[in-house]
Amino acid sequence: MTYETSETSAVPAAGGPGAPARHRPRWNKVPEVTVYFWIIKVLCTTVGETAADLLNEKAGLGLTGVSVLMSGLLAVVLVVQFRTRAYRAGVYWLAVALISVVGTLISDNLTDSMGVPLETSTTVFAVVLAVVFAVWYRRERTLSIHSVDTTSRESFYWLAVLFTFALGTAAGDLVSERMDLGYWLSAVLFALAIAAVGVAHFALGLDAVWSFWTAYILTRPLGASIGDYLSQPAGDGGLGLGTVITSALFLAVILGLVVYLGVTRKDVTEPAGAGRRTA
Repeated sequence: MTYETSETSAVPAAGGPGAPARHRPRWNKVPEVTVYFWIIKVLCTTVGETAADLLNEKAGLGLTGVSVLMSGLLAVVLVVQFRTRAYRAGVYWLAVALISVVGTLISDNLTDSMGVPLETSTTVFAVVLAVVFAVWYRRERTLSIHSVDTTSRESFYWLAVLFTFALGTAAGDLVSERMDLGYWLSAVLFALAIAAVGVAHFALGLDAVWSFWTAYILTRPLGASIGDYLSQPAGDGGLGLGTVITSALFLAVILGLVVYLGVTRKDVTEPAGAGRRTA
């Protein structure tokens, strides 16, 4: 595990009340990137797809009403997330799950309610995400998720996460609909793309930060394709489990993993003094 020390936090260190604030370790607000991270991330993207469809079908609020409702819930959870002093698995992953739903709804609103072509929405989301990354780097000089330990960095982090979900939704729909691959083949295609990123990183030396964010974007259409394959009727190329069963099944697995991580703290980066430690 890793952590970074703060140059701005202000609490007394062991040397007494007047000890320099720069020696205070900072708590990272996001989890370590472990196998659990990627499993839960894909599960959250799947739930984002099926839950958005379920709410749109059953809530009776319309696509816009559901979008407003879920955006309000997301705002509440993000307030709680920002107020925590360190990474908390339950709060963090609830925020990711809600962002997955909201990101899907944003893309669906543009496509279904406003008639924006998928080519246009994909391009717009890609440009907006690039701007977020550019401003984030210009201000903080890093895009690393190992140092999301200030309000500014956390704000950029969640903005990036939101637009990766929106971009992944639009790009995934564009690929699956325009190429007419079907849900299963689309899932295989995106899984292969993620594997290619892994090979580029571990074998060819692709930068870790860009490898992470590229894979993060690609997990969105991967999870959506899996969710559609499980939930959609057999006549449409799915298994016909329905959005209720699919959403409940994946939510149960997510809950189990999050509880496990909350107890074991296997994905927590904890400061234990000045400097940097790896484990």
